[in-house]
Amino acid sequence: MRVLGITIPDKKRIEIGLTAIYGIGRSRARKILDSAGVEYSKKGSEVTEAEEAKIRTGIEAFKVEGDLRRIVTGNIKRLKDIKTYRGTRHMRHLPVRGQRTKTNSRTVRGNVRKTMMSGKRKVEKT
Repeated sequence: MRVLGITIPDKKRIEIGLTAIYGIGRSRARKILDSAGVEYSKKGSEVTEAEEAKIRTGIEAFKVEGDLRRIVTGNIKRLKDIKTYRGTRHMRHLPVRGQRTKTNSRTVRGNVRKTMMSGKRKVEKT
């Protein structure tokens, strides 16, 4: 099953498979399946063409994939342009939502460990 150019996994439950689409999580997938009248436990390969069409129309009601990505990047670019605090944090590749940075924040900064003695060799004892 393909929706918006994304292949929904056949072996996973349809509720989980829909989360492969950017902008659809578990709760939104459940809303879409409720409106389409499809059971959550069905596998992607078990969905009929009529149910697939209903799921497609349900998904089209939301902004997903390319449109949503464009909106999000536009919002971040706007924050950077007007030099807000959040925008400057995005520019510096640091956490934006108030997390600490002395430790942690590996996700945003990448897994770069810059501790005090990380680059030096150990002194040999004589």
